[in-house]
Order: sequence, then structure tokens, then C-alpha cells
Amino acid sequence: MNQKFQSYIAGQWVVGQGSQADENPSDLATPVGEYGVLDAAEVAQAVDAAAAALPAWSLTSPQQRADLLDAVGSEILARKEELGRLLAMEEGKTLPESIGEAARAGQIFKFFAGEALRIPGEKLASTRPGVEVEITREPVGVVGIIAPWNFPLAIPAWKIAPALAYGNTVVFKPAEIVPGCAWAIADILARAGVPAGVFNMVLGAGRVVGQAMIGHKELDALTFTGSVPTGNALLRQAAERGLKIQLEMGGKNPLVVLADADLDKAVECAVNGAFFSTGQRCTASSRLIVESRAYDEFVAKMQARLARVKVGDPLQAGVDIGPVASQGQLDTDLSYIRAGRDEGAELLFGGERVEAPTRGHFLAPTLFAATPEQRISREEIFGPVAALIRADDYEHALALANDTEFGLCAGICTNSLKHASHFKRHAQAGMVMVNLPTAGVDPHVPFGGRKASSYGPREQGRYAVEFYTTVKTAYTAA
Repeated sequence: MNQKFQSYIAGQWVVGQGSQADENPSDLATPVGEYGVLDAAEVAQAVDAAAAALPAWSLTSPQQRADLLDAVGSEILARKEELGRLLAMEEGKTLPESIGEAARAGQIFKFFAGEALRIPGEKLASTRPGVEVEITREPVGVVGIIAPWNFPLAIPAWKIAPALAYGNTVVFKPAEIVPGCAWAIADILARAGVPAGVFNMVLGAGRVVGQAMIGHKELDALTFTGSVPTGNALLRQAAERGLKIQLEMGGKNPLVVLADADLDKAVECAVNGAFFSTGQRCTASSRLIVESRAYDEFVAKMQARLARVKVGDPLQAGVDIGPVASQGQLDTDLSYIRAGRDEGAELLFGGERVEAPTRGHFLAPTLFAATPEQRISREEIFGPVAALIRADDYEHALALANDTEFGLCAGICTNSLKHASHFKRHAQAGMVMVNLPTAGVDPHVPFGGRKASSYGPREQGRYAVEFYTTVKTAYTAA
């Protein structure tokens, strides 16, 4: 595979002003392809096209929007193996994980096809005689979408699908290292018959493309998933403009393991949550908080389980963890491993590059015994690196779990209904898992967190209507 991926503006494919390689993190000698890079003027054309298309699209029938989204979802599901292979080559997820993500993207489009037919409203009695009150939801307008690289099919799907379902037009900027997956989504939408200008996809660097998008006067709303520093910068810019904004910015998610838990199941939850998808999930279990009475046994079981984890080419059968997605992310992971050692954390497993038949960004799953104040216990790493922290008892474990600036997801492994129920209520997180990995959520329920993890309305499910629509109250005299 050596494709050339282009942007999509006003119903036309756009080459851009230059090209960059689309790297294969498993085999740096064989890139996936190359992609054209836009300049600020071309991004402005995309926003202008979305603004021009908004009046007609916002007034289309819900059935027309539902049919379009359903067709997109059907094609994604029919091609999930092909799209999964592209994702695995471009981002590095194992093939089963990649196919699963493609299927999830298809399901999301189909879910919002249904939601297009269920846009809520109310009719209320007024306090004044002879007056009727209607409350309706209307599109928020031109929506800018900035998506990350770690879920290059699913996250764009859960932003694009509701935006279109509720009658908005879209300018979509994918992460630079996954242009192929973005191109595939644009191609499917184009062939499904999305009207010109309703959906636009712009490729290029965030400092150019993202800034040109958010600075455009016709942009009405922005949804972003990515790092805390970038999200905070966008929030400041949005506040200056009065722009509606939604931010998802990561986490430092705890998995609490109590002494009464089934430790074999707890280990599987920990390995899946912390290390699958190469740990590159904002919901990853990067802090494993284990009750003291079970700590030594849990450590031994984790070491034995990690010794069976196979790192390698994500397209090969039997591989559990693929490569880190980019050289930049690999450098970050290695710097945190050095920081863990320098600050006195005990390396329990991994910590080194993995040799493979091809030159790629392969890193062993890495587990440290750490203290709560060390950097590896406090800062989001976004790689296959986890900190194991000892807790005296449940109350101490809960306090450690909440001792973070983030609040996306929290998990607990226990056979105690009392502790599970208390944890669900008192964990300071937007999502809570009991006897499950912290990573892994359904497409039809709300996604989002608290504290520094999120800002604005939730994503996914019927709660997506809160961001992608604006409320109108109308009074009528009889």
C-alpha cells in the first residue's frame, strides 16, 4: 500500500501545497502512503463551504440525514476488515483491535442515523392563559472537529455522525499521523452522497490547519480530543470568540484492586486496561492501586502475565501489543521510563525497546512499583507504562484514586458489593468500571470525565444532542 491521501473541500478532492509521508510505525521502511498538506487559505475555503451549505442542510428532513448516516455505517461495517488493516498499518493497533474499532465506527454512524429521527422537543403550558410554549432543538451551525490519532476511526465517527444527524455542517481535521483513516471516512461519506460543503476534511499540521479553523469567523462550535495543553489553549481562544466548545483531554485513570478480588481476573483487567492498544488510550489504567494484603501476590501474577504478552507486528496473528504510534510518542514513553528510574521507582517489568524483524517503534509493556508523588504516578504518559501503588485499605485506595487532576475513568476489582457501590458513588470520575478494564466503553452511552479530563457536554449516545444543538423557546398566542 502506497496511497496518496487528499483533503476534501466543497465536494472536491484537494491536493494541497505539499506532501508528507504517512508512516507505518511497525515498518518504517514501508510507509502507508503520503498526504497533501493544506495552507490556511485552503482551510478557510473549507469553513466557507461549510457555512454556505448550512442553510440548506439544516432544513433537510431527518429522514434524509438518517439515510445518509445509515449508508455510511453499513459500508464501514461491510469493509471493517479492510479498514481495520489500514488502521493497524497506520496507527499500530493489533488487527483484531483495529477491526473492532472499525465495527464500532460503523455502529456509531448507524446509532446516530436513528437519533436523527428522534431529535427531542417539548410543548409546555404557559403560565399565561391562551399562550402555548414550544421548546425545540436546532443545529448549532458550522462545527469544527479536531480528532486524535489513537482512535482514528471511532473518535471521528462519534463527532461527525451526531454533527450531521442534528443538521450541522462539518470541517474535520484529523491528527497528522493518521491521514489514511480520515481519507477513508471522507471517501465513504462522499460516495454515500453527502452534499457538497456539508462535510469537509482538511489535512495538515495543527499549528496551521487547527489555528486557521478556530480563527475563522464562520465557525460556530469546536469539538476537540487531545492533550491538556492544546485543549486549554483552544479553550482560551474559544472564550475570546464566544465559541461553543467541547474538550476531551485525557486521564490518569486508577484501577483499584482490593484483597477480596479474584486476582486472576483483576490481573486480566489490569493488563488489558493498562497495556492493550499499546497503552495509547485516554481511558488506560495507568495507576494500579492494590490493597496491601494482596500486593505481593498481585505483583507476582502481573509479572507472570506480562511475560506472556507478545509485542510485534500488529498484522500478525497472536500479537497482543503493536508498536507505539510515532517516534515522538516513543520518545515521550522512554523519557518517563527514565524519570521513573531516576525518581527511585522499582522497575518490575519491561522498560526497554523490543527488537523485531522490521524497524519500528516497539516497546515492552512496562510496570513500575511507584509512590503517589512520582511523575509516572501523576502525569499522563499515553504509552504502555503503568505505576503500581500500594494502598493500606479500601479508604486509602479510594483517596489515592481521587488524588489526581484528572477524572475520566476509574475502576475497581472487588467481590464486595459494599465497596463496589461506595466506589461507584465516590470515585471522582465521569465513568466507573467494576470488575472490568477501565478502557472499553459502549457507543450508545455518554463518554466524558471531570476535572482536567473534560470540558463541556458529554460525547456519544443521546447526550451528544447537548453539544450539537442549541435550544429555542417559542411562544404562540392562541
